[in-house]
Amino acid sequence: MSANGSTMRQLLWQDPVCSGWKQDLEGAVYHLANCFLLLGFMGGSGVYGCFYLFGFLGTGYVCCVMWGWFDACGLDIILWSFLLATACLFQLAHLVYRLRKNTLPEEFDLLYKTLCLPLQVPLQVYKEIVHCCEEQVFTLATEQTYAVEGETPINRLSLLLSGRVRVSQDGQFLHYIFPYQFMDSPEWESLQPSEEGVFQVTLTAETACSYISWPRKSLHLLLSKERYISRLFSALLGYDISEKLYALNDKLFAKFGLRFDIRLPSLYHVLGPAAPDTGPESEKDDEEVRESAMPTSAQQTPPRSPLPAASGPPAPPSRARMSRPDSGVLGEDSASLVLEDFEEVSGSESFMDYRSDGEYMR
Repeated sequence: MSANGSTMRQLLWQDPVCSGWKQDLEGAVYHLANCFLLLGFMGGSGVYGCFYLFGFLGTGYVCCVMWGWFDACGLDIILWSFLLATACLFQLAHLVYRLRKNTLPEEFDLLYKTLCLPLQVPLQVYKEIVHCCEEQVFTLATEQTYAVEGETPINRLSLLLSGRVRVSQDGQFLHYIFPYQFMDSPEWESLQPSEEGVFQVTLTAETACSYISWPRKSLHLLLSKERYISRLFSALLGYDISEKLYALNDKLFAKFGLRFDIRLPSLYHVLGPAAPDTGPESEKDDEEVRESAMPTSAQQTPPRSPLPAASGPPAPPSRARMSRPDSGVLGEDSASLVLEDFEEVSGSESFMDYRSDGEYMR
């Protein structure tokens, strides 16, 4: 104990025991190693900062190994420098593995940049959404059906990545689904998590398509756990459904170019398939619908003076024709104008009978 105490006092209070300082330098390899170590310790944070840090540190320790082998001739210098260089190389290999593991496939990376990045969705949240669909991309061949009305159950939610899908009902074309639109958003919103249902429309691929799909139970479980993801899907689905409604509204136009609004009252009875004439009862029902759909025009018509009495039966009054608006958009909420315009189209022919807009325009 006394020998150890004297050694400590000598190191702390006495001058360093040096027989003499070396006049020559250690060599260029030693100074190069210190330069690499200095650059390495100036690295930043993050993944790429760690690449910078351990890259320069590993190179510096390799230079120390070379200096200990050729100039210093010290076994301890060689061993320590070799261990530190090996640790840096292992750390670099671990970083490369993490980057390859966290890299998204090309389709999902493009989906994130197109759909989620403009909404500033964090990448970690997006990875949870992708993990829910198991990172699987499905394909549809041309004229292959995704869903058949009245048969296919609603058990998933799908998003189209490429191609074009045609939506039809009873053989009548409704609208198209384009890339980065949900394929079954109305069906998803129409059911509660505990309910079951089937598709009311048929979805057919017009071109080769690819899409991703989330199972219904797994997605509902994720939405119940993550409130942010639930709000994100609510916004995306609401926007998608509104786009589909506007696509349907674009088809509601007459031959002379007047565009109608799907929100007008009693428009469903006009757009429905023409039913066969069943006699006086059907004419009476049509007259009731026409009268109930024209409250505005009836209020705006000024009262007429009573006609003088005549001996013969009175002639049927001629119905006044309202002038059409000049613009292509129906501004006022006038269902009577809609009904009068639709009367010009023949009863057996309807623009909803065509499969595409091009066929109708021809």
